[in-house]
Amino acid sequence: RAALDRAAVLLRIKRDVNCLDNVWGVGGGQHPVKHLVKEMNLLLREYLLSGEVSEAEHCLRELEVPHFHHELVYEAVVMVLEGSGEESVAMMVTLLKVLWETGLVTLDQMNRGFQRVYEELGDISLDVPLAQGLLEQLVELCFDRGVITRALRDACPAR
Repeated sequence: RAALDRAAVLLRIKRDVNCLDNVWGVGGGQHPVKHLVKEMNLLLREYLLSGEVSEAEHCLRELEVPHFHHELVYEAVVMVLEGSGEESVAMMVTLLKVLWETGLVTLDQMNRGFQRVYEELGDISLDVPLAQGLLEQLVELCFDRGVITRALRDACPAR
């Protein structure tokens, strides 16, 4: 009864959700989307700095949002398009391949991540004029390494 009373009080408090996080903890699916996107971006940046695939894989598992891994694919592709350097392209393809092979990223999630980039390519190209060419190169490299399917490669918007 005391626990239920305490819970009722906490739920009536009009504060940030983080207050409840401190009391009961929070599972991956309970985090706000913005928080998850921020964590995935941080994970990808750290991976590009360290090159440790196993650490990136571990961090992704720790987020506990397997239904949201398509966002990681999307953010990874956008990061490649906005970044520079062929080394980061190769590293990101390697990460996606490992996540694909371990089953952390499913076929559907890989498709959804790339499809979102395809749909938003017009907007991305406003900020990154070379995005179309970079995307074509990335998609071809992903296909060659067995990360994406032929259908997904063929769905890539052409100039």
